[in-house]
Amino acid sequence: MGKLVMVILTAFLAIAVSSFGETAETQRWKIGHVRSEGSAVDRDIRQFVDQIDVQTQGAIQFEIYPGNKLGDYSVVQERVSFGEVEMYVGPFGTSIDKRLALAFTPFLVSDWSQAKTVYHQGSALFKEMAELLAAQNIHLVGGWPVYFGGIGMTKRPTEPGNPEVDKQMIIRVPPIRCFERTARELGFTPYPITWTYAKMGLKTGMVAGIMGGGAEGYLGLKGVLKYYLPVNDHFEYWFVYVNQDAWNRLPESQKTLISTLAGEMEQRRYAVAEAAETASIDALAKEGVAIIPLNDSERRAIEEKVKRNVWPEMRSEIGAVFDRIAN
Repeated sequence: MGKLVMVILTAFLAIAVSSFGETAETQRWKIGHVRSEGSAVDRDIRQFVDQIDVQTQGAIQFEIYPGNKLGDYSVVQERVSFGEVEMYVGPFGTSIDKRLALAFTPFLVSDWSQAKTVYHQGSALFKEMAELLAAQNIHLVGGWPVYFGGIGMTKRPTEPGNPEVDKQMIIRVPPIRCFERTARELGFTPYPITWTYAKMGLKTGMVAGIMGGGAEGYLGLKGVLKYYLPVNDHFEYWFVYVNQDAWNRLPESQKTLISTLAGEMEQRRYAVAEAAETASIDALAKEGVAIIPLNDSERRAIEEKVKRNVWPEMRSEIGAVFDRIAN
């Protein structure tokens, strides 16, 4: 009888230890992003997390929250920092550290070829951002290139391609200083509010335009916008980032896997992103939005003015990091 009891106890302990090990190794992560379910970034993220699930044999299980369901991107940034949300794909706010505006430097790149060099996993910009974000308990994993920024408007501005002319128009900009400064240099009056309130502002007439996004982002404003100015003021690149404590709990093999899969997701997106941007502009036109073209001389005048007047202020605010990237 004693031997039988020992066998039963040994089996029980083995099951208990096995169950404990499985519980300890399995992690459940929340991951959010800014677009609706079924959008391009949503599809890519679902493929990304499915690959992680399969290749870790379910060690990390994700719950996806699309469409800002976890809050505005600046709010989620803080939640990731505190560990309330494990992972996110989106831009960064600058309320905690103004130096993060480095990622939004206006006219840092002017075409897709340059964007692929500057904005990618492991680039100099990526490494600088990673170092800045480490202080917020955030670990950068990768990125998702989106589009070049433009300005959507409810009315046509005065001489849209001339940065020296007062447009006599109030436009929404993100609550990030470099966007506000850039809008002023282009002749607009900036009104800093979040994306959530921007849509309401356009519908009520509080603002007559919106800056900080691009054609794909403005497609959701059907019937509100009448004009689109593809000024290419900044390159939108959404970072894939993780709470540092959650990252530290992973074995090295899983860290390597996630980083590798994030890099592959970025490259898949780069392969189609430029064409997707063109398709989004065409879709705006089909919705009745007039696309206002800029010629080369207008683009040069805009870019030179912004670099001349905005970059020195950013250099002063961001410090040596700025010169290491924007030179």
